[in-house]
This record gives sequence, structure tokens and C-alpha cells, in this order.
Amino acid sequence: MFEKDQLVVYPAQGVGRVEGIQTYEIGGVESDFYVVRILSNNATLLVPTANARGVGLRNICDAEYGRSVLNSLQDWSDFKGNVGLNWNRRYREYSEKLKSGDLVDVAHVLKELIFISQNKELSFGERRLMEQAMGLITTELAFALERDREALQNEIEGIFSGISGE
Repeated sequence: MFEKDQLVVYPAQGVGRVEGIQTYEIGGVESDFYVVRILSNNATLLVPTANARGVGLRNICDAEYGRSVLNSLQDWSDFKGNVGLNWNRRYREYSEKLKSGDLVDVAHVLKELIFISQNKELSFGERRLMEQAMGLITTELAFALERDREALQNEIEGIFSGISGE
């Protein structure tokens, strides 16, 4: 159960704050919903309390996990990438990973897109996915690690600045 004012993560939307629980009648049945305000765009989501975990609503990661995700961005030892796939297939795969809500999946998408961008210009859709992945990672890690989001983004961009896709 999530509490009022608790920070949570909703897949593909990012970090939000639980503003409360409201009851709505839908099809003659009353249901309770978490009212979640997404911090990045001020959007309001209604998430059914009975299925909040099922739709991916979760707590912000802890600092230890956040540090491991940040460290994984620097580790290229087992990175294979999907450079050979056509952009359409990659786009679908990346979109699914962003919707999963798993921060490791989001980091993988960011890593691959930055890797690909080192050798070719990304399509408009791929650039949007890269921006979305960067936003999801930096926002959650900023809260988890109690760091400034912009400074964290600069650090992550610095990690990738010397990477070559060759």
C-alpha cells in the first residue's frame, strides 16, 4: 500500500507523488484509485489500488540499487547491443523495455541508443526514446541517491562522451 505524499514510479511515466486515494464508481462498482501526480509533466494518473503493483506502480529504488544501475552504465564488458536490428524492431523493443518500469531495462535502452548514436544519426523516434530513457533514469536516481538531477544527467552524459560504437 502506498501512502499520501509518497514518491512512486509509474512505468514509462517516471517519478510521481501519491496525492491521495479517491473512490470512483465505474459501471456500478465502486473502486479506489491512487491519485498520482507525475513530477516531470504534472500529469495526473488514477491507478487502481487493487492492481497497483500489477500495472507496475512501485517504490523508488533504494540508494544501493541506484548506484548499481549507475555503475552498470559504465560497464561495457558484456554489452552486445542491437545495432543490427532495423530501427522499427529496435523501437518496439525499446518501447516495451521503457514500459516495463525496470530501471535496468531503461538503462539498457539508454546505453544502446547512445551506442548507436555514436555511428549514425538516430531517427526522431529513437531520439525521443533516448530522451525519455534519460529522463526516467536521472529523475529516479536523483531521488534515490539524493542528488541534483541535472548534475546526474551531466555525469551520465560524461560516461558516454568517450564511447565509440566502432
